[in-house]
Amino acid sequence: MKTKLSLTEGPIFFKIFRFALPIILAGLLQICYTMADNIVVGKFSGDVNALGSVGSTNALNNLTTQLLLGLSAGASVVISQYYGAKREKDVSKAVHTSLTVALLGGIFFAIVGLFISYPVLKAMGTKPELIDGALLYFRIICIGIPASAVYNYSAAILRSVGDSKSPLFILGGSGLLNVILNLIFVIGFDMTVDGVALATIISQYASAILVLLLLITRRNECYSVSRKKYCFDVTIFKRILRIGIPAGIQSSIFGLSNVLMTSAINTLPIEAIKAQPIQTNIDAVTATCCGAFSSTAMTFIGQNYGARNYKRIKKCFSLCLLWAVLITALFGLIELLFLEEITLAFIDANDPYKDAVVATVKTMCTLLLSTYFIGSTMDTISAAIKALGYSISPMLLSLVCICGIRIIWIYTVFPMPEFNTVLGLFVIYPSTWLLSAIGLFCLWLYALRKTKKQLNISE
Repeated sequence: MKTKLSLTEGPIFFKIFRFALPIILAGLLQICYTMADNIVVGKFSGDVNALGSVGSTNALNNLTTQLLLGLSAGASVVISQYYGAKREKDVSKAVHTSLTVALLGGIFFAIVGLFISYPVLKAMGTKPELIDGALLYFRIICIGIPASAVYNYSAAILRSVGDSKSPLFILGGSGLLNVILNLIFVIGFDMTVDGVALATIISQYASAILVLLLLITRRNECYSVSRKKYCFDVTIFKRILRIGIPAGIQSSIFGLSNVLMTSAINTLPIEAIKAQPIQTNIDAVTATCCGAFSSTAMTFIGQNYGARNYKRIKKCFSLCLLWAVLITALFGLIELLFLEEITLAFIDANDPYKDAVVATVKTMCTLLLSTYFIGSTMDTISAAIKALGYSISPMLLSLVCICGIRIIWIYTVFPMPEFNTVLGLFVIYPSTWLLSAIGLFCLWLYALRKTKKQLNISE
């Protein structure tokens, strides 16, 4: 089966969708598996606080994941540029350097996560009846962070060279394993949050092993992994960090703002706290579309930058942006049509807060799903700028427009009686997306002009 696409030659329009589709499907599979986690723990664990405990860690989990994914963007940009320029030796050096960074970084974040979990969960205002379960769940999840880092970096390597299908197949197998283990641990062994967490980390290590085996078996490719070809290139390492650290900080800014949002939600009635993990699972579908076209834009633009194809860079940007808006809006509309049915799948029929939780989820998701195309625009533009090698300016813009404004809103406007509601809190999402998208587009135009001069190519 042909898994790689040529991104520097031929028609672009449908090729962008063909490349993004496996990433979307992989994301949807991951969401389905996460939903299965929540459904199993919510309906079958016998612990009425289990779902709330897992939900209380969502923002903290996302913060770690987004930081690692942001750092992997540095590897993705560097490898795609080298691959587009046909610098095969540099591709090999970048691949081995990236995987070393992934493993060491994953171990570091796992240790940090274990130590900071309790004070952070307390600082987030986690309810007393939920904190023990949340702490147990997150500490087990931390053990899987090195595997998650290796998988995400390896998947980034494959996508950088035009292969977005293989990560889908690997995720499909490991995700199915996760669901099966959930049922065994929770229903078979009467475990609660610990069973769900244990199933997650086992599947994470399975996916990491599978993707590494895949990279090892592709011996004839310049991006294959081999003990004989192993090297740690300091120059490439610095280049990866120069792009990856600001990108990681930018991703963590979004995660940090979500931690603050969770802290604000924890001050609201219990139905809002129970509604948040459900809302997070539902709008994760549209968020997956955002991420898919961000990865697509980064790879297409990165390879064509390496190939010094300025006109194609501009065309890739426009078409990635168009696809991102269309697909995100479509998925958001479909979810809105079936919102109540999806919500009820997460809630125990005997939950006394059932009706209130459903109403709260509707309020949250109606606002977010109808405006997510703005967030998709923001993410795609940001990825395009990074693909040209600029990651500090998007980071600074996000620091101000995302984290800064949300902090101000949470501590000044949200406490006011007329805004101290779910809607009064969540309205800050589309507002900051729009402001960021406008600023990022201006940065894109600036980066494009500088790139034209660097490549010394006339239109």
